[in-house]
Amino acid sequence: MHPILFTIGPITIYSYGVMLATAVVVCTYLLSLDAKRCNISQETAYDLVFWCILWGIIGARIFYIFIEWSYFSNNLLEIPMLQKGGLAWQGGFLGGALAGAWFAHSKKLSLRPLMDLTAPYIALGQSIGRIGCFFNGCCYGKPVAWGIYYPVHDARLYPTQLFETAGLFIIFLFLKRAQSKPHEAGFIFIFYLWLAAIERFIVEFYRADHDFLWLGLSLAQYIALGVFAAGLILMKVFKK
Repeated sequence: MHPILFTIGPITIYSYGVMLATAVVVCTYLLSLDAKRCNISQETAYDLVFWCILWGIIGARIFYIFIEWSYFSNNLLEIPMLQKGGLAWQGGFLGGALAGAWFAHSKKLSLRPLMDLTAPYIALGQSIGRIGCFFNGCCYGKPVAWGIYYPVHDARLYPTQLFETAGLFIIFLFLKRAQSKPHEAGFIFIFYLWLAAIERFIVEFYRADHDFLWLGLSLAQYIALGVFAAGLILMKVFKK
């Protein structure tokens, strides 16, 4: 693994931070091109992404610190060190979604088309970000003979980060194709919720960086079930 790409004097460039920045730049550019379909200017699209990314990162970090508090309670100075990794997509999704809803309300934009516009790029951003997890060595899998050797763990492990990169990229492609077909407003976002929840639920069986809670499932899997259920609730709400 290569958690540090290179150093320039006192400046250290971390692979996790580079991939996070890459995800932001790529998704912002592509979303701004699609914004015209919703009669949204590029400037408005950039503002939307700014607030969603800002509160998404804040939410992701807060949630990660919450679930890893046993570590951070003894290492308080590491709380702001995002360059070392440590973002939980569940918190990031919640923070970004709330920011997006607030932005739509403040700009008097129709919420459901905006949800459909952003859904594929949420998946794409996660896909790119997981490459940073791979380089960083976090979110690692269980030992397996044919796995990738992780020096930081001194073991061959399932490359669960790459599993997620591939799975989320496929979800991105599916959602982009679904956008081009007739659909009810808001349902692309619902598809994202369902597919992302299923993908994470499956990959969790191969990860080794968590404890199992009840019935052999992890906290992330229970959250994934909740996300899937939220999609069902939204579907019923939208149909009404």
